[in-house]
Amino acid sequence: MVAFVLSLLGGVFILLGGGMMSVMGSYGYGGMMSGYWNYGMMGGYRPVYSPWYGMMGGYGFTGLIGIATLLFGVGVIIASVMLYNYPADHSKWGIAILVFSALSVLGGATGGLVGLILGVLGAIFAITWKPPAPSKA
Repeated sequence: MVAFVLSLLGGVFILLGGGMMSVMGSYGYGGMMSGYWNYGMMGGYRPVYSPWYGMMGGYGFTGLIGIATLLFGVGVIIASVMLYNYPADHSKWGIAILVFSALSVLGGATGGLVGLILGVLGAIFAITWKPPAPSKA
């Protein structure tokens, strides 16, 4: 089933992109929340690789977006597996894949863009899929 394979691959790419953003955020590459020289609006001064800083406990804005994108990737993978196991509900699982893939655009700067494209294509194939007619023998 093409929809399952595309959606599953999309979920894996979204998951990888979210993981990359989460790791980047935990090391202080987080824009407004962490700053360039380890100063930030909520980070204050900290040693370079110390994960315990600021109000966020180590995660800046990029890390929080990464965690959200990880959850969206897990949602796409779960909906893909459910699509494979319950093909009669293909429209419901296709819509779930489409929603989670569209939400993953938040972390699209990394691997999430490829995952977004694959997830949307898989969702479209799942929603428009017509089950084969039973043969009259």
